[in-house]
Amino acid sequence: MGKHYQEELEALQLALVRTQMAMTGSDAQSDERVVIVLEGRDGAGKDGTIKRITEHLSVRATRVVALPKPSDRERAQWYFQRYVAHLPAAGEIVIFNRSWYNRAGVEVVMGFSTATEQEAFLRDAPDFERMLVESGIRLVKIWLDISKKEQAERLEARRTDPLKALKVSDMDKVAQAKWAEYSAARDTMLTRTHTPFAPWHVVRADDKKDARIAIIRHILHRIAPARIADTVDAPDPALLFAFDMAALEDGRLAR
Repeated sequence: MGKHYQEELEALQLALVRTQMAMTGSDAQSDERVVIVLEGRDGAGKDGTIKRITEHLSVRATRVVALPKPSDRERAQWYFQRYVAHLPAAGEIVIFNRSWYNRAGVEVVMGFSTATEQEAFLRDAPDFERMLVESGIRLVKIWLDISKKEQAERLEARRTDPLKALKVSDMDKVAQAKWAEYSAARDTMLTRTHTPFAPWHVVRADDKKDARIAIIRHILHRIAPARIADTVDAPDPALLFAFDMAALEDGRLAR
C-alpha cells in the first residue's frame, strides 16, 4: 500500500498543481475562486489531509484558515463576518480547517452559543452559502467521519507522542465522553445545511491514506478543468459519498 499510495498521491498532487496553474494563468477567468470547508470530529484527519492538498501548491494563491476562538469584538459582529474576511480573491484557493460550522458542532455540544443563535445559524447558513456560490465561488464541503474506536486511538496517540503535543486541546478531553452529543449535532448540521448548490460529501476516514486519496479526487472533480478532471478516477463511493437522509440510518455514518 505504501508505494502505491505515494504514487497515487503524487499524481493527484500534480493534478492539483495543474489546476492551480489553470486558475492563475493568463487565460483564467477573473472569478476563479475556490473555498474548501473541511469539518469532522476531533482526530478525523483534517490537518494531515490539508497538508497533502497544499504540499505543492503556491503559497501566494493558497491559504489555510484555522481561526482561534472569537475575540470580544468578533462576538459582537454578525456571525459570518470574520469568515468573510478570509474569502478568496481571483485565482485563490482557501481551505477552512473548521469554519462557520463551529456553531453547528462544538458550540452546540459545549454550550458556547445559545440555542437561539444555533437555530439562526442553521437557518442562515444555506443563504450565506448561496450568496458565495452565486458570486462565483466554487464551494466544496467535506465531512470527515471516523468511528469511536478510531478516534480513541488517535487521541491517545496525541497524548503519548511528544511530536503531536501541539495537536492536544481541551476539546480532546470530552470528545469521547460526548460522542453521542457530537453525533446528534453532526446529523442536524448535515440535514439542515445540505443543499443542491452547496452539498455535503462525507468521507469515511478510519483509514487516513484512503480518505486523503478520496478527498483529493473529489476536490479535483469539483474544481479542475475538464481536461484535468477527466484524467482522475472518481473517488470510491464506498469511502466518499454525497450526504443523503438514508445515511443517518444505514450505517454509513459512525454511531
